[in-house]
Amino acid sequence: MSLADEIHWRPSPNFDVRQLPLQFIMIHYTGMPVAEEALAWLANPASKVSCHYFVDEDGTITQMVEDMDRAWHAGAGRYRGIADMNSASIGIEVQNPGHEWGYRIFPEPQMRSLLRLVATLASRHRIDRANVIGHSDHAPARKEDPGELFDWTLLARHRIALARPETPLLPDPLWPDAAFALALERFGYDITDLAAATRAFQRRFRQNRVDGIVDGETRAILLTLQILEEARLQGSEA
Repeated sequence: MSLADEIHWRPSPNFDVRQLPLQFIMIHYTGMPVAEEALAWLANPASKVSCHYFVDEDGTITQMVEDMDRAWHAGAGRYRGIADMNSASIGIEVQNPGHEWGYRIFPEPQMRSLLRLVATLASRHRIDRANVIGHSDHAPARKEDPGELFDWTLLARHRIALARPETPLLPDPLWPDAAFALALERFGYDITDLAAATRAFQRRFRQNRVDGIVDGETRAILLTLQILEEARLQGSEA
């Protein structure tokens, strides 16, 4: 059975027309204890929120908005210079109570379905792995999801997302905070609140310690990511 045959349809009225080309996939957690409550909220016109796809803990996938329509999932924020992320992304909600209601590991069936979904969408819409992001990457001062328990490494192993470099890290470049902030901004983050941006970066690339402190390991991870991404992009252009 193909993935398309396994996807349920539950339409949300909360969408409009894209204003930008589709370039990103954004992953959220619902932050609600019960999946049905989250689905109902995303389909409620009074909520003014929606997503394109919803992945339950048992792996069930529900589509709520057509890919080429603009779902309302990202909210205020900025990543890689884009503020209207609703127009530029597909939003995927992954059922998890979140930090407020008992944050927990994402079950294997859920991650397996999410992996297939992201791989399919990335291929269909030619979305680069560096543009598969979390909600907190876009809105570091407001959001924590999908959080430090989310298995970015699984997606990275399948070449559909970035994760912490598996190669040995380069040495700490000893950047002062201002230089680190500049490097982090160039990588894509809104650095208006540097501590929040640092926490968001750590949730992606140093999940064992998310403290918002610009330390040697965090600097070394960012430098290594920069070098690896530059090499990858140059290789793809050759």
